[in-house]
Amino acid sequence: MTTRNPTVPDERNVSKTAVLYRMVMEKQVCPYGLKAKDLLERKGFTVEDHWLKTREQTDNFQREQNVEATPQVYIGGTRIGGYDELRQYFGQEVKGEDATSYQPVIAIFSVTLLMAIGFSWAAYGSIFTVRAAEWFIAISMCILGIQKLQVPVSAAAATSRWDSFRLPRMS
Repeated sequence: MTTRNPTVPDERNVSKTAVLYRMVMEKQVCPYGLKAKDLLERKGFTVEDHWLKTREQTDNFQREQNVEATPQVYIGGTRIGGYDELRQYFGQEVKGEDATSYQPVIAIFSVTLLMAIGFSWAAYGSIFTVRAAEWFIAISMCILGIQKLQVPVSAAAATSRWDSFRLPRMS
């Protein structure tokens, strides 16, 4: 939903200028703010980048603008929204929260296959060996296991509001 923001200067006469409010703190930078800035720049926009440097600034901005999250993008004085809304604004695909991506698994299998082929070539002088298939399976299972260990952290981050999510300190 796009709405007019009276606090942002009217930029209709300035072509290709966008105003971006994003969270950039000492130990925490919003990845969606970085993505929004990059997308705007790739689309040829000059980005007026406003950093929200403290939790208090972020909370005040969200309260004043009546938004739930950062980043927030304004083009021509109209609020576009966050990163997903910006992608929609530019006519790009926005994947739903339940969308499945096989890209990480394909990347893992591709890399482990190349590793197994390389090991087979180094050990036997041939890439087509039974040992190469065994190494491919063994390396794949190890890397998939490591990937599986990351799922609880990423699932917790996905179900939490990003800019209020904190990992517990391990002492």
